[in-house]
Amino acid sequence: MAELSNQLMALTVLAYLATMICYAGEYAFGTRSHIARAATRQLVGSGAPVPDDVPPPPVAEKSRGNTIGQVGVGINVLALLLHLGTLVTRGVAADRMPWGNMYEFILSVSFVGSVSWLLVLSRRPGVRHLGLFTALTMVVLLGVNGLIAYTPVGPLVPALNSYWYVIHVSTIILASGILLFGAVPAALFLIKTGYDQGKRRFPYTLGKRVPAAATLERLTFRLHAFAFPLFTFGALIAGPLWAEASWGRYWNWDPKEVWAFISWIVYATYLHARATPSVKRTTATWLALIGFATMLMNLFGVNLFFEGLHSYANAG
Repeated sequence: MAELSNQLMALTVLAYLATMICYAGEYAFGTRSHIARAATRQLVGSGAPVPDDVPPPPVAEKSRGNTIGQVGVGINVLALLLHLGTLVTRGVAADRMPWGNMYEFILSVSFVGSVSWLLVLSRRPGVRHLGLFTALTMVVLLGVNGLIAYTPVGPLVPALNSYWYVIHVSTIILASGILLFGAVPAALFLIKTGYDQGKRRFPYTLGKRVPAAATLERLTFRLHAFAFPLFTFGALIAGPLWAEASWGRYWNWDPKEVWAFISWIVYATYLHARATPSVKRTTATWLALIGFATMLMNLFGVNLFFEGLHSYANAG
C-alpha cells in the first residue's frame, strides 16, 4: 500500500500538470483571449487594424476554447480522485489517519484546497479561468512536498496518540486548505486591479483574461471569512487543549504555535480591514497574502529550520 500511495502521488502530480495545460489552453485561446481576438482581426478600409474591443471570435472558435476548459475540469476531477487515492492508501499502509508528518499534512491541505476549487467552480462556472493558477499551485506544492518533505510510512509518535489528534489536525487541515485556495483569487485581484489601472508590465498583463476584480475580491473575502473561524478553533482552542493534555501547559511558545498565532493575527487583521470602509480593498488583500506567506512558513519553514515540541511533524 505504501508503494501504491507513492505511485498514485506521481500520477496525481502528472494529472494536475495535464489539468494546468488544458486550463492554459482555454486561458490563451478561449472566449476571453486576446490571442483569439487577434487571430480573427481583419483590416478596415484604411488599412488600420481593428481595435481590441472587436466582437468575439466565431462560435466554432468559442466552442474549441470552451471544450479545452471543460476537458481541463474533467482531468481536474481525475486528479482529485488520484489525490484522494494517495491519501487513502497512505492511511491504510500506516493504519491511521494520514496526518502524522509534514508530508502527509501537506498532502491533506492541498487536497482540501483542490476540493474547495471544484466546489467554487460548480457554483461559479465563470471563474474557470482561475483553474490555470489553482492547478499551477497544486503542481508546485505537491512537487516541493514530494522532493523535500517525503517521509516513509511509519507509526504515530506517542504524543499524537490522542483523540485530539483527529479534532485538532482535521480542523487545521480544512482551514489551511481553504486559505491556500483563497490566496489564488487574492493575488489575481491585485493583478486585475493593476491591469484595470493601466499597468501593462508583468504580472499585470495576466489580468487581461481573469474575471472581474470585484468578483475576485468577493471570492477572496468569502473564503477567508469561512476558514478563519475554523482556523481559530483548531489553532487557538483545540491546539492548546491538546497541548495541556500532552505537555501539561496550554501554551509553550513552540515555533509552530508562535507562527500559527502570527497567521491568526494577520488573517484577523485582514478581515477587520476588509470590514472597514476607509481601508482600500487592495490594502486589505495584501494582508491576506501576507497571511498566506505566514502559513507557508508554518507548513515548511518551521518544520525544516526550527526545533521544538512539534518537531515530530517531519518524522514518520
